[in-house]
Amino acid sequence: MPLLNKMPAKTVVSSSTDKAQHAFFPYARYTSVVGVHTSLVAFTALFLPQTSLLLWPSLADSDRPETQFKDALTDNPVITLAWIVAGLVVLQVWWAGWIRHWCFEYTSRAVSSDQIKVDRYQFNQGRFSKLGRAAVFTSCVALVFHATIVLFGAPSASHLPHTFLLAIVLALLSVFAPAYALGYPSFSSDTSSFITRLNWTRLFAELSPRNPIERALVYPAVATLFGAWLGALPIALDWDRPWQAWPLTPLFGGITGYIVGSLSAISVSALKWLAEENIRREQSETQKTT
Repeated sequence: MPLLNKMPAKTVVSSSTDKAQHAFFPYARYTSVVGVHTSLVAFTALFLPQTSLLLWPSLADSDRPETQFKDALTDNPVITLAWIVAGLVVLQVWWAGWIRHWCFEYTSRAVSSDQIKVDRYQFNQGRFSKLGRAAVFTSCVALVFHATIVLFGAPSASHLPHTFLLAIVLALLSVFAPAYALGYPSFSSDTSSFITRLNWTRLFAELSPRNPIERALVYPAVATLFGAWLGALPIALDWDRPWQAWPLTPLFGGITGYIVGSLSAISVSALKWLAEENIRREQSETQKTT
């Protein structure tokens, strides 16, 4: 099933074009973008909440910088979550846009340049509407995550904003970029919606990414949810530490999982690309000798 739902059904891909598509992998640019993106995600999680101390110096209860750093994260989890949500909104919009641009570059190896120009123009014309639909879909997923977290034992009444903001963070990290870059799944009966549903089923139900772009979307999403689940385990420990306040450990567990998933995606894609290049080089040398 093709990656983009706008790829023409009658397009015939030649063998040489298909090889060029599989060989296309912007390793240097992908590495630099992922490095910047994951670094900014970590900065957003650890340092953006420190802004509270700059805006309201009275919140600092200690003169020791290391204590102030920790207190800014743990004293008021809702404020910490709000800062992180604000930062992730900006970062994920940028990241999703870059992924979508990569989709156009990837399919340009298999589709005529005129078709790619038409698809790019149509996408750019409706960019803000697609951004809005991706935001609405992400909000709906956040509601589902919120209900799921409550079913798993999160406090439903006393910590409602804590749980909902955590759900927003998880939704931003896991589904916003795929919803914007690939299109969100809907129940429409047209061909485009059907292909999108199949792509989402293959990627997030079967966990079967087939190229670097899909791995860049699937690995971080799965690792985010798995990291949040692991992060919830320390809350049950009877240590009574400030960092055990709900939902700090699932929050930072999910963010850590996202970073690990992003780095894992680039590592796996790079290894596969190098292996395929080595096989193609050996085949080329074999053909020359024969």
